[in-house]
Amino acid sequence: MKYEDIQKLQTEGQPKQIQNRQPGVEDGEVTPMPIFDDPNYKGSGKMKDKVVLITGGDSGIGRAVCVALAKEEAKVALAYRDEHDDAETTKALVEEYGGECLLIDGDIGEEETAKKTVEKAVKHFGRLDSLINNAAEQHYAEDLRDISSDQMERTFKTNIFGAFHVTKAALDHLQPGSSIVNSVSVVAYKGMPVLMDYAATKGALVALTRSLSENLVSKGIRVNGVAPGPVWTPLIPASFPKEQVEQFGTSSPMGRPGQPAELAPAYIYLASDDSSFVSGEVIHVNGGQVLNN
Repeated sequence: MKYEDIQKLQTEGQPKQIQNRQPGVEDGEVTPMPIFDDPNYKGSGKMKDKVVLITGGDSGIGRAVCVALAKEEAKVALAYRDEHDDAETTKALVEEYGGECLLIDGDIGEEETAKKTVEKAVKHFGRLDSLINNAAEQHYAEDLRDISSDQMERTFKTNIFGAFHVTKAALDHLQPGSSIVNSVSVVAYKGMPVLMDYAATKGALVALTRSLSENLVSKGIRVNGVAPGPVWTPLIPASFPKEQVEQFGTSSPMGRPGQPAELAPAYIYLASDDSSFVSGEVIHVNGGQVLNN
């Protein structure tokens, strides 16, 4: 995004707000609306006719990635839980840029649902070239004793088992030259005192990314990750108290949260052949936080 656009974002901020559902709804519920389309991003056909399955593609970072994939002429299979209106909006955005988008709903934390998600994508498009594991949820807790076993299991079920189940099913279809991109997080590297279960899942996903990369490198399949810092998405008002939502992202070195559109190019780079000599790596897109690990 252009510097003058970024300066405007730094001064606007976001008002107090909250949502009582996970992982949150974008359309008509988040103020201001997250920026998912950067008009300065011009596609160059680097994903032309590639089939990409992205989980959690209905809103937030996932929506921005879907828009960028459409600009790069990819075919998109968008998996989401039950946010039907958000998913339909994202599909319309993909089609607006001349792309094709298949919507697949269901809880990928369930193994059979994850398998069917991959099967539907492959049946519809005839192949699978790239997988982006982006679906996630997080829950605010100031004390470890406030995290129930059910909540811990639910967070791992979505964030880790969902990625595991979908990736496992996708491996039957990915070929040499294919790519897997996992959404990890800055909190996997620096921790987060009020997102302990979420941080634990993202730490596990970093380890899985590195290990799976070594496991698949001889097969010509690359595995990498993107680690967002504070990014303005529906997940934020769905997770934090109102007062913290108002101040969200202001402690970053850039003094503001990122916008989904600022993350999308990193995913395109790792999904495309531009990163043909990159595997087992994580790109940190976090507003200037230096992490040496």
